[in-house]
Amino acid sequence: MPSLAIHPSLDSGFKATDAAFAGGTLVCNCARKPVKVRVQSDIAHNHACGCTKCWKPEGAVFSVVAVAPTDKIAVLENGDKLAIVDPTALIRRHACQDCGVHMYGPVERDHPFKGLSFIHPERFEEPGWAKPGFAAFVSSIIESGYDPAAMEAVRTRLRELGMEPYDCLNPGLMDYIATWTAKKSGALKTA
Repeated sequence: MPSLAIHPSLDSGFKATDAAFAGGTLVCNCARKPVKVRVQSDIAHNHACGCTKCWKPEGAVFSVVAVAPTDKIAVLENGDKLAIVDPTALIRRHACQDCGVHMYGPVERDHPFKGLSFIHPERFEEPGWAKPGFAAFVSSIIESGYDPAAMEAVRTRLRELGMEPYDCLNPGLMDYIATWTAKKSGALKTA
Protein backbone atom coordinates (compact mmCIF):
# COMPACT_ATOMS: atom_id res chain seq x y z
CA MET A 1 0.00 0.00 0.00
CA PRO A 2 1.46 3.42 -0.95
CA SER A 3 2.15 5.97 1.76
CA LEU A 4 -0.45 8.60 2.52
CA ALA A 5 0.21 11.71 0.43
CA ILE A 6 0.92 14.89 2.42
CA HIS A 7 2.79 17.29 0.07
CA PRO A 8 4.89 16.60 -3.06
CA SER A 9 8.13 18.01 -1.57
CA LEU A 10 7.78 15.68 1.42
CA ASP A 11 6.25 12.55 -0.13
CA SER A 12 9.11 12.04 -2.58
CA GLY A 13 11.79 12.32 0.10
CA PHE A 14 12.97 15.71 1.23
CA LYS A 15 16.30 16.87 -0.24
CA ALA A 16 19.14 17.62 2.16
CA THR A 17 19.24 21.13 3.56
CA ASP A 18 22.15 23.53 3.30
CA ALA A 19 23.32 25.13 6.54
CA ALA A 20 24.53 28.11 4.50
CA PHE A 21 21.15 28.71 2.81
CA ALA A 22 20.60 32.47 2.84
CA GLY A 23 17.49 32.85 0.74
CA GLY A 24 16.70 32.84 -2.92
CA THR A 25 14.06 33.59 -5.50
CA LEU A 26 10.47 32.39 -5.21
CA VAL A 27 8.76 31.82 -8.58
CA CYS A 28 5.05 31.31 -9.24
CA ASN A 29 3.64 28.58 -11.53
CA CYS A 30 3.17 30.75 -14.62
CA ALA A 31 5.06 29.57 -17.69
CA ARG A 32 4.90 33.09 -19.17
CA LYS A 33 5.83 36.19 -17.17
CA PRO A 34 6.12 34.47 -13.77
CA VAL A 35 6.08 36.51 -10.59
CA LYS A 36 9.51 36.44 -8.95
CA VAL A 37 10.12 37.43 -5.34
CA ARG A 38 13.57 37.67 -3.72
CA VAL A 39 14.02 36.51 -0.12
CA GLN A 40 17.36 37.79 1.23
CA SER A 41 17.51 35.67 4.37
CA ASP A 42 17.16 32.15 5.60
CA ILE A 43 13.69 30.93 6.53
CA ALA A 44 12.40 29.98 9.98
CA HIS A 45 9.65 27.82 11.45
CA ASN A 46 9.16 25.80 8.28
CA HIS A 47 6.19 23.48 8.71
CA ALA A 48 3.36 21.61 7.04
CA CYS A 49 0.10 23.53 7.46
CA GLY A 50 -3.40 22.10 7.18
CA CYS A 51 -5.30 25.40 7.35
CA THR A 52 -7.75 26.32 4.64
CA LYS A 53 -6.09 29.69 3.92
CA CYS A 54 -2.61 28.60 2.75
CA TRP A 55 -1.91 27.85 -0.91
CA LYS A 56 -1.34 24.17 -1.64
CA PRO A 57 0.01 22.64 -4.83
CA GLU A 58 -2.31 20.41 -6.83
CA GLY A 59 -3.13 17.23 -4.90
CA ALA A 60 -1.46 18.32 -1.64
CA VAL A 61 -3.31 17.84 1.65
CA PHE A 62 -0.98 20.28 3.47
CA SER A 63 0.92 23.36 2.41
CA VAL A 64 4.57 23.85 3.31
CA VAL A 65 5.06 27.30 4.81
CA ALA A 66 7.82 29.19 6.60
CA VAL A 67 8.56 32.78 7.58
CA ALA A 68 11.21 35.31 6.62
CA PRO A 69 11.65 38.94 7.68
CA THR A 70 9.38 41.16 5.57
CA ASP A 71 12.16 43.73 5.15
CA LYS A 72 14.22 41.02 3.41
CA ILE A 73 11.53 40.38 0.75
CA ALA A 74 11.28 42.22 -2.55
CA VAL A 75 9.20 41.64 -5.66
CA LEU A 76 11.61 41.34 -8.60
CA GLU A 77 9.40 40.68 -11.61
CA ASN A 78 5.75 40.91 -12.62
CA GLY A 79 4.48 42.33 -9.34
CA ASP A 80 1.53 43.81 -11.25
CA LYS A 81 0.10 40.27 -11.31
CA LEU A 82 -0.09 40.13 -7.48
CA ALA A 83 -3.25 40.75 -5.49
CA ILE A 84 -4.03 40.34 -1.79
CA VAL A 85 -6.23 37.27 -1.31
CA ASP A 86 -8.07 38.55 1.80
CA PRO A 87 -7.27 42.11 2.95
CA THR A 88 -8.94 41.46 6.33
CA ALA A 89 -6.76 38.44 7.19
CA LEU A 90 -3.83 38.70 9.59
CA ILE A 91 -1.53 37.29 6.92
CA ARG A 92 -1.91 39.49 3.84
CA ARG A 93 -1.23 36.79 1.26
CA HIS A 94 -0.08 38.24 -2.07
CA ALA A 95 -1.03 35.74 -4.79
CA CYS A 96 -0.44 35.63 -8.53
CA GLN A 97 -3.78 36.40 -10.13
CA ASP A 98 -3.01 34.08 -13.05
CA CYS A 99 -1.80 30.84 -11.41
CA GLY A 100 -3.01 31.39 -7.83
CA VAL A 101 0.32 30.73 -6.08
CA HIS A 102 0.72 32.73 -2.84
CA MET A 103 4.09 34.43 -3.14
CA TYR A 104 4.42 36.12 0.25
CA GLY A 105 2.16 37.12 3.11
CA PRO A 106 3.32 39.85 5.47
CA VAL A 107 1.89 40.34 8.95
CA GLU A 108 1.41 44.09 9.31
CA ARG A 109 -0.96 44.38 12.28
CA ASP A 110 0.12 44.52 15.93
CA HIS A 111 0.85 40.82 16.47
CA PRO A 112 3.79 38.67 17.64
CA PHE A 113 4.52 37.86 13.97
CA LYS A 114 4.51 41.49 12.82
CA GLY A 115 7.49 42.06 10.57
CA LEU A 116 7.46 38.52 9.23
CA SER A 117 6.14 37.26 5.91
CA PHE A 118 4.83 33.77 5.28
CA ILE A 119 6.23 32.09 2.17
CA HIS A 120 6.06 28.69 0.49
CA PRO A 121 9.71 27.56 0.32
CA GLU A 122 9.09 24.89 -2.32
CA ARG A 123 8.69 27.85 -4.72
CA PHE A 124 12.42 28.68 -4.31
CA GLU A 125 14.48 28.24 -7.48
CA GLU A 126 17.40 27.36 -5.23
CA PRO A 127 17.68 24.13 -3.23
CA GLY A 128 18.80 23.85 0.37
CA TRP A 129 16.01 25.39 2.43
CA ALA A 130 15.26 23.90 5.86
CA LYS A 131 13.09 20.83 6.11
CA PRO A 132 9.68 21.34 7.74
CA GLY A 133 9.97 20.60 11.45
CA PHE A 134 6.36 20.17 12.55
CA ALA A 135 2.79 20.13 11.25
CA ALA A 136 0.29 22.80 12.30
CA PHE A 137 -3.49 23.06 12.14
CA VAL A 138 -3.71 19.36 11.33
CA SER A 139 -7.42 19.02 12.17
CA SER A 140 -8.19 21.85 9.75
CA ILE A 141 -7.83 19.52 6.76
CA ILE A 142 -11.27 18.19 7.76
CA GLU A 143 -12.63 21.67 6.93
CA SER A 144 -11.38 21.10 3.37
CA GLY A 145 -13.38 17.88 3.14
CA TYR A 146 -10.80 15.38 4.39
CA ASP A 147 -12.32 12.25 5.96
CA PRO A 148 -12.26 12.60 9.77
CA ALA A 149 -11.90 8.82 10.09
CA ALA A 150 -8.49 9.05 8.37
CA MET A 151 -6.97 11.57 10.79
CA GLU A 152 -5.02 9.04 12.84
CA ALA A 153 -3.40 7.78 9.62
CA VAL A 154 -2.53 11.38 8.70
CA ARG A 155 -0.91 11.99 12.11
CA THR A 156 1.00 8.71 11.83
CA ARG A 157 2.30 9.68 8.37
CA LEU A 158 3.36 13.13 9.58
CA ARG A 159 5.35 11.52 12.39
CA GLU A 160 6.94 9.12 9.86
CA LEU A 161 8.06 12.21 7.95
CA GLY A 162 9.61 13.65 11.14
CA MET A 163 6.91 16.23 11.86
CA GLU A 164 5.02 16.23 15.14
CA PRO A 165 1.37 17.07 14.41
CA TYR A 166 -0.29 19.93 16.28
CA ASP A 167 -3.79 21.34 16.01
CA CYS A 168 -2.38 24.83 16.47
CA LEU A 169 1.30 25.78 16.33
CA ASN A 170 4.18 23.95 18.01
CA PRO A 171 4.86 24.63 21.72
CA GLY A 172 7.77 27.02 21.09
CA LEU A 173 5.71 29.29 18.87
CA MET A 174 2.70 29.11 21.18
CA ASP A 175 4.97 30.13 24.11
CA TYR A 176 6.31 33.01 22.01
CA ILE A 177 2.77 34.24 21.22
CA ALA A 178 1.65 33.90 24.84
CA THR A 179 4.75 35.75 26.09
CA TRP A 180 4.20 38.61 23.62
CA THR A 181 0.54 38.82 24.64
CA ALA A 182 1.36 38.77 28.38
CA LYS A 183 3.98 41.52 27.99
CA LYS A 184 1.58 43.64 25.95
CA SER A 185 -1.19 43.30 28.55
CA GLY A 186 1.18 43.91 31.47
CA ALA A 187 0.62 40.45 32.98
CA LEU A 188 4.30 39.74 32.42
CA LYS A 189 6.81 42.47 33.15
CA THR A 190 9.69 43.00 30.75
CA ALA A 191 13.18 43.00 32.21
